Amino acid sequence: MKTPLHYQISEYDCGPTTMMNAMSFLFSREQLVPEIVQHIMLYSLDAYNAKGEMGKNGTSRVAMMFLSSWLTQFGKACNFPIACRYLSGQSVYLGGNSLLTQALHCNGAVIVRLNYGGDHYVLLTGQEDNQVSMFDPYYRKRPFIQSDIQLLEHEPFSRNRIVTIDRLNVEKKQGIYALGPIEGREAILLFNQDTRLTAEKTIEYFI
Repeated sequence: MKTPLHYQISEYDCGPTTMMNAMSFLFSREQLVPEIVQHIMLYSLDAYNAKGEMGKNGTSRVAMMFLSSWLTQFGKACNFPIACRYLSGQSVYLGGNSLLTQALHCNGAVIVRLNYGGDHYVLLTGQEDNQVSMFDPYYRKRPFIQSDIQLLEHEPFSRNRIVTIDRLNVEKKQGIYALGPIEGREAILLFNQDTRLTAEKTIEYFI
């Protein structure tokens, strides 16, 4: 049985919440093993703020990179059908033959770091033409004034936002849901290898 995706419970835990949501999106509750939950919580919320307070700057890029590597190695060692790939910089964009778009078209999930009043992690779960399905773990009831962001309320297993590719690809740091400047972009591609749709251009993504 699949579990509904969930919202962060503080101002800081978008990283582990989004990683857990990726697991819920890709795997059933019965498939998930406690080691995955344990390690996500153990290695996230590691970033210090300017006052030296641990966790109050959320989850670092290093921690997310480590988790993506650990999940892939765990999958290989324990015969669990997960594979991840960490991306940064110019490879992080949507549309055309981008790695993110191909992953979404092959039943994958994509975690991206973008702007939502500061650095913020969300989960991308699908793409159709110029529309991207997103689950943002930051709970919101008020509709967006921006015409290219749609708030959804009744699809808890996959998405709570629809955002255009054009908005996501914005290179300005201050734009809401913008991936921002190329040099600072970050994404993780995640797959359930049992449900992944294999396309010719994605066969060699994961070793």
